[in-house]
Amino acid sequence: MAKYIRGLSTASERRAVRDLHQKKHRQEQGLFLVQGSKLVGELLNSMFKVRAIHVAEGSRHPYPEDLLRFHPQHELDRMGTLESGNAEIAVAEMPPSLPLEPLDRAEMVLALDGIADPGNMGTLLRIADWFGAQRVLCSVDCVEEFNPKCVQASMGSLFRVAVHRGQLPADLDRLRAAGASLYLATMEGVPAFEARLRRPAVLILGSESHGPSEAVRSLGAQAISVPGRGGAESLNVAMAASALCMEFARQARAE
Repeated sequence: MAKYIRGLSTASERRAVRDLHQKKHRQEQGLFLVQGSKLVGELLNSMFKVRAIHVAEGSRHPYPEDLLRFHPQHELDRMGTLESGNAEIAVAEMPPSLPLEPLDRAEMVLALDGIADPGNMGTLLRIADWFGAQRVLCSVDCVEEFNPKCVQASMGSLFRVAVHRGQLPADLDRLRAAGASLYLATMEGVPAFEARLRRPAVLILGSESHGPSEAVRSLGAQAISVPGRGGAESLNVAMAASALCMEFARQARAE
């Protein structure tokens, strides 16, 4: 990536930031964008490493001076991915991949199988964060968590929830062998209110269009569903995750 310099940035540096709109360049460089004052503040309070924070000329910011890079507003608008409000754009380093460790005794994690929509992915990270799940497992075909839309939708939860990406069926089998209970969210499952949700637990959520893959279904996880009484055909994956996580939390609190 172009070397960052103090003061007004060069055209090559601006182009390097725009390159991070694309997955190819994010993966090659191990960098991603964080946009907006709230998320940039969350980023600086996290363990993620920050390369630079791009802001408009003449603006004042409470950020470390050595990280600030100044641009005309029209250039900043081109560098960001938001339709409006491209006022602060940070470049951060992706964290290193960590090995998959067995779950703690009272732990509950989400496992995402083929989630394709970055907004859903970000919302699922936010749900995991809300309910205290510190890890999320992803199949290799899930949308990238560093997609700008995912980063925005996570509302900072990306910086607190560790994402492990790998061969999901093998990862789930490994966790089950280490003592975790597997639960598969599906409309055909037993209502969650009627199930005994035991921890450590993995809640598996399938793709928005096709549900869980056959490889994941073949693991024989206990199928659970969100009980409903109305006429809606289904819930989207984030809504289902929130409802099921609530039941996990309720049962844990009742013990």
